[in-house]
Amino acid sequence: MIDTHCHLNFPDFDPDRYPGGVDAVLAKAAAKGVDGYITVSTTTHAATELLSLANRYERVWCSAGVHPLYSDEGPHDWEAMRRVGEHRKCVAWGELGLDNHYTKPPRAVQHEVLADQLGHIEQWAAGGLVKPVIIHCRDAFADLLPILRAAQIPGDRYVFHCFTGTADDVRKVLDFGSYVSFTGVVTYKNAQNVRDAAVLVPADRIMIETDSPFLAPEPHRTTRPCEPWMASVTARAVATLRGVAWEEFEGQINRNTRAFFGIS
Repeated sequence: MIDTHCHLNFPDFDPDRYPGGVDAVLAKAAAKGVDGYITVSTTTHAATELLSLANRYERVWCSAGVHPLYSDEGPHDWEAMRRVGEHRKCVAWGELGLDNHYTKPPRAVQHEVLADQLGHIEQWAAGGLVKPVIIHCRDAFADLLPILRAAQIPGDRYVFHCFTGTADDVRKVLDFGSYVSFTGVVTYKNAQNVRDAAVLVPADRIMIETDSPFLAPEPHRTTRPCEPWMASVTARAVATLRGVAWEEFEGQINRNTRAFFGIS
């Protein structure tokens, strides 16, 4: 299976902190059945780094975009983001969106950078550069969904990553037409709302990720870093939650991932 959202450029995976570095991380994951990885951008500068990383490994892809919690770390190089997006190993824009969980960066800054990104993505799409979009939405469904509806991007080209909302929230996302991706949070005892949401997502619109180095699933919750191989732990938990045989669920999420991101 493919870990649809990880951050392989984070310091947790540097060789001085993780023996063997990314080479060892990916070898361990592949040995446990997770053999593909989308490493996700948080800044336009990071997007360039991630493309170099993706080019080192056949089964690593990347995205390009500015995370809302990094929206105050400008100036943002939109031209660099476009250049990365033109490469075949870049399979998505993002992660982008809104985060109301924290007071910083200010919401006004987050909204400004989100508007800039969506505007550029619309412009690039009009010129033929079309990619799906990875959405970060934390405590912000009421603010973010109207903005996305107003954009010239179809609802089914978004995936709401690391879903931590409620059943009502996921219904709104599904009504919009988007995909939904779950992390290890779905396994936490205090996350019944996320489990309630996970059973509502149609089979052809669900994906699984780690968001590593964060959010290791149970029974590895206290482990840091969370690693891409743990996507298989979360996937098996969600299969059980949904009452689906593992082989069937694994096949379905792989088909969803390939269709959405255009990878094989």
